[in-house]
Amino acid sequence: MPFTVEEFRDLVRILEEKPEWRAELRRLVLTEELLSLPEQVAALRAETERRFQEMAATVDKLAREVARLGIGMGDLQRTQKRLVIDVADLKGERLERRYRERAPAYFGGLIRRARALTTEDLDELLEPAVDRGHLSEDEAKEVLYSDVVVRGRRREDDSEVYLVVEVSSGVGPGDVERAARRAEILSRSGVAALAVVAGERITADASRRAREMHVRQVTDGMARRPE
Repeated sequence: MPFTVEEFRDLVRILEEKPEWRAELRRLVLTEELLSLPEQVAALRAETERRFQEMAATVDKLAREVARLGIGMGDLQRTQKRLVIDVADLKGERLERRYRERAPAYFGGLIRRARALTTEDLDELLEPAVDRGHLSEDEAKEVLYSDVVVRGRRREDDSEVYLVVEVSSGVGPGDVERAARRAEILSRSGVAALAVVAGERITADASRRAREMHVRQVTDGMARRPE
């Protein structure tokens, strides 16, 4: 039996007048899958929201962990840096002690009767020069900071001479310049002084600078005079 336009309009009017019939009509017209679609969409929305909240919580936790790890890494790096500095200081002190205690062995190629001065010996040597105005207090202190100062006799003429030594496991240009400066200051106290750098190795720049400034080199136990 055909369904006319007028009958369709009557159906629409009846559904408008009786809204409760709409659900029954939907049930008859639509499949179960289509009828359940709104519920499925709502459930999917709820699940998506739940997962989003979980993800947000995870990201927040991860951010806190990364921040904490960053602080931990910073502490570790600072500790490592301090350890490197401490080890370098200990190695430097060990080298200084070795050159001081074995001065004849290490500096015998440069002078005879080599003997390392104590800080007290060096202070007694500098004090008269300060009193006479040949050196300032700061200049005397500069010499007192020398790693090692050795007294001995020149091999050429047996005259007294002092070696002002800067010690480093790896000798650099700064060590060369410091030794030259401190030797020059000591010479103004009225004694002959020679600048020396000593260590396990020396950089090419430092070696070249030593030759330019007439600074003696003692590397790996071998003494070298300026060329």
